[in-house]
Amino acid sequence: MFVFSPLFGKIPAVEVHQRIVILPMDRVYQQTIADDIYVVGKGVHSGKSCAMVIRPAGPNTGIRFLRTDTNRSVKAHTYNVIDTQLSTSLSGNHSEVDVSTVEHLMFALWVSKIDNALISLNGGEVPVQDGSASAYVEAIKQVGTVSSHVPRKWLRVTQATKVTSEDAYTILRPYDGFKISYTFEHDSPVFDPFPRYLELDSLKDVNFEAELASARTFGEFKDLAMANRIGKCLGSDLTNSVGLDDQGIMNEEGLRFEDEFVRHKMLDAIGDLYLLGMPVLGEFVGYRSGHHLNSLLTRTLLDHPHHFEIVNDDFRIAAV
Repeated sequence: MFVFSPLFGKIPAVEVHQRIVILPMDRVYQQTIADDIYVVGKGVHSGKSCAMVIRPAGPNTGIRFLRTDTNRSVKAHTYNVIDTQLSTSLSGNHSEVDVSTVEHLMFALWVSKIDNALISLNGGEVPVQDGSASAYVEAIKQVGTVSSHVPRKWLRVTQATKVTSEDAYTILRPYDGFKISYTFEHDSPVFDPFPRYLELDSLKDVNFEAELASARTFGEFKDLAMANRIGKCLGSDLTNSVGLDDQGIMNEEGLRFEDEFVRHKMLDAIGDLYLLGMPVLGEFVGYRSGHHLNSLLTRTLLDHPHHFEIVNDDFRIAAV
């Protein structure tokens, strides 16, 4: 068992060399965590405290959230996304949100290669911790993982899918490994001094944990009051977000990466992609995009079965 409460301040990335490239001579099996992980924290949008337990689950369970206060459950899947305003929220019946802000935890499960887990919460939002995925990645390392005897599955992109909204777009296209690139363009001049583009490629031995897991969520201070009025960012502060004003970075410790904003957008995108129910073999391209286009892209892909196939490490499975 591993227990932790909100972690504040700078969390250094831990160097763990892993590859997401499939090697045909190796048999890769589904994994879950080895023991329960207990989490106490607050929601960045609701501002409310929440207790959460991440528990092991059997093969082919996928990632499933259970609300202990309402006795409702929802599978972590793109078809269950009900709201994408400033975060990704899921609903089991598509009438009201069951759990919000799942993207950082989903990234942590993806980068840790966790296929199956049951996540119990006594509230409606995943705790934000320090605004990145580092705390969850570290917790999974502490308890370890357990492999099953059921082969892991990947969604392999076979034809390009693109969705656009005004001047923003996202693309998924065929690639032998997993590649992601993102261009961060923003109308506010406070972002002008910072790098705008990054590309990461599994075929180049990229350590996605070290590159992305500690990149924090961010926002402009001038937008906070408006977000609060619509019930968002009520728990946001400089311990769980990077704040910016006209003078620059408000956090005393500064940025963890010169291009932390780009990296966090990539973290979000990967977390949203994992709502496909399995890791992707393909290339993701994002330009000025966010949760809305990420969700629209994954749904559009699934609505076109000839654009992908489901595979494991040694044979092809019929697309589902």
